Amino acid sequence: MDLAQLTHAPLAIQLHAYAALAALALGAVQLAGIKGTTWHRVLGFTWAALMLVVTLSSFWIHEIRLWGPWSPIHLLSIFALINLPLAVWAAHKHAVSRHRASMIGLYVGALVIAGLFTLMPGRIMY
Repeated sequence: MDLAQLTHAPLAIQLHAYAALAALALGAVQLAGIKGTTWHRVLGFTWAALMLVVTLSSFWIHEIRLWGPWSPIHLLSIFALINLPLAVWAAHKHAVSRHRASMIGLYVGALVIAGLFTLMPGRIMY
């Protein structure tokens, strides 16, 4: 991976990548940490804000054009934009199992699996 390419990439790509890397690290801390504490809530809102940046910034990235300027990854962004507030709302309503499943799904699907695709040849993070 050549970070020079990332530092010279358009602002939307830089914002997207740095927010995703921060969310990946913070999400791991959240998943490993003690749940239900004030610290967990504060870090959780921070993680949700980072994920919002990741998903919204993706709409200004058009490296892969399958349907006009859009690609399948944009469907994942729409999925995340819908599920992120639902997961936060589940925590607010103390629906712990729904909150846990949604957050793990977002972490694995929107960060880990989608992140692996950024490591493919021809991509900036390759």
